Amino acid sequence: MIKFLNLNSEKPYTHFKTLYKKALENGQKGIEAISVSSYDKASSEVEARYVNLKYIANNEWIFFSNYHSPKANQFESHSQVSILIYWASINTQIRMKAKIYKTSIEFSNEHFQSRTKEKNALAISSNQSQVIGSFEEVAKNFQETLEYMTPETVRPDFWGGYSFVPYYFEFWQGHENRLNKRHVFEQQDKAWEEKLLQP
Repeated sequence: MIKFLNLNSEKPYTHFKTLYKKALENGQKGIEAISVSSYDKASSEVEARYVNLKYIANNEWIFFSNYHSPKANQFESHSQVSILIYWASINTQIRMKAKIYKTSIEFSNEHFQSRTKEKNALAISSNQSQVIGSFEEVAKNFQETLEYMTPETVRPDFWGGYSFVPYYFEFWQGHENRLNKRHVFEQQDKAWEEKLLQP
């Protein structure tokens, strides 16, 4: 599930919320899963991965990750990202282009404190994407971290939120005979330009 906090009232956001409610009503599983694509300057490659979108706060779309991960380095060197969502229950694809940056320390701290002890133990114990000798090593680190944690354990500096603010939305809705509807909102001088694209 995605938490909506004072959702922006502009048309692409209200349109998203309408489709989100429709997908939920139709039993969409993993509705918070989004694909984030970023550019790796060092290798001149584009990489994509799924993350869980936790909040949409006004116009900011927020997920959480390790700040030492490969994607974190990519966000740091090239702040433009592409986002893709697909909800099979309503045959809808949502594409976004956005700028990404870290959330505030306060917001990351608040979210960390709201999570389960087990989730936070993994965030603390995992050197995300680093090579390991065996999976048992990961399990051991996790278990050891879990054992020493207390309610006073604070968020580590290397883990926190990312926020992206879209400047482009495309809502693709599939229909029979591939007569698909493509509805676009593109930000131009702080206003949203609305248009339809050929299937």
